[in-house]
Amino acid sequence: NGMVFSAANVDDSWINTDLEQVMSEALGGRTVYGLNDADAAGLAEATYGQGRNRDGLIAVITLGTGIGSALINDGVLIPNTELGHLEIDGHNAESQASARAREVHELSWKKYGKRLYRYFEHVQMLFSPDLFIIGGGISKNPEKFMPYFEDQIRTPMVMAALRNNAGIVGAALWAGGMLQERKRRGEA
Repeated sequence: NGMVFSAANVDDSWINTDLEQVMSEALGGRTVYGLNDADAAGLAEATYGQGRNRDGLIAVITLGTGIGSALINDGVLIPNTELGHLEIDGHNAESQASARAREVHELSWKKYGKRLYRYFEHVQMLFSPDLFIIGGGISKNPEKFMPYFEDQIRTPMVMAALRNNAGIVGAALWAGGMLQERKRRGEA
């Protein structure tokens, strides 16, 4: 609902901030709608990308500075999942398996693949998704990490079709949907 409640990869001063209000004021009172970046990417992939016309539960996982997540059930976004903060083997998952963690820990692609396996195995066990869509910056090089775990995960896995543009496309979809809802209620 436009509020910021966590700040894993941005300054802590954003916690408990009404993002929509702050951005609206900065833009001279224009209407602004806030959405988690991974939720935006998931919405776009479900609408125009790999999840288009797919039923069931889709888990969109973005691997970059952190691990973002979006769950889409029968085409409907379930917002605010933050699955990068799952605890796996005593660690916050994104501190061990994000693309940034691979660089910080100087992991080979094989070691990184093993960490991703552990992460996807855990998410699969918790949610039993029908499809994993992998996005984020690292998704442009699947041949470097996928061979180390994809055959061990029973849930089908595909790379995001929209790549890093998914967040932009999803944010536009979200804003358009919010505007339509306001019009339906006679508020716009």
